[in-house]
Amino acid sequence: MESKEPWKFCNYYLPLVGVIKKPLPVRLVVGVLAANEEFAGEARQKLAERFGAVDLEMPPVPFAHTNYYEDELGKNPLRSFLSFEDRIERETIAAIKLETNEMEKIWNRQVNLDPGYMTLGQFFLATTKDQRHRIYLGQGIFAEVTLYFENGHFHPFDWTYPDYRSKTYINFLEKARERFAYQIATGHPYRLRNKSGFSIL
Repeated sequence: MESKEPWKFCNYYLPLVGVIKKPLPVRLVVGVLAANEEFAGEARQKLAERFGAVDLEMPPVPFAHTNYYEDELGKNPLRSFLSFEDRIERETIAAIKLETNEMEKIWNRQVNLDPGYMTLGQFFLATTKDQRHRIYLGQGIFAEVTLYFENGHFHPFDWTYPDYRSKTYINFLEKARERFAYQIATGHPYRLRNKSGFSIL
C-alpha cells in the first residue's frame, strides 16, 4: 500500500524544506607559472597588493610536467604558490579568475595565474575550460574540485592534473591547510599563533 506520507522514510521524518546556511569563508590560493624569477616576483607583489598578506609561499621551482605553455613561457618556466591570509567568499572565485586573467596581460602572457580556493576538505581550481567533471559558476568560469582531504592528506581524483598530484604541490597545500585550520579554530592568523596560546598542530 502506497504511503500517504511520502516524506516519511524508515521511521524518520525528512524536512520538507532544506535549511539554507551560508558556508564559511575559504582560503584563496594562487598558482603562479612564470617565464623567469623576475616575473614570478612581480606577480607575487601584484597579487599581494590586491589580495592582502601572503600567509604561506612556495618559492619558484622548475615546472616540467607539460610543454603546453612553452610557446608563451619558454622551455624552463617556474611554478610557485601563494596562500593568502584574508579569507574570501567562495562565490567570488569566478570574479577573481577574471581579474587574474587581466593581470596576466601586464606581463604579455609570460605569467600564468591559477586561482583556487581551499576548504578543510577540498581544493578547487577556477578555469575557463569546460569538462564533464567541472561545474559552471558564471561569467565564463568553471570550478573543478582538484583534491580532497582524507586521513591527514590531500588526495587526487582521476582527472587531477599531474603536477597537482606531485608531493611538492601536495606538501605545500597541506601546510596551507594547517594554517587555515588554525585560523578557523582560533580566529587569529597563523602569524599570531604565539600570542593566541592555542595550537592544533
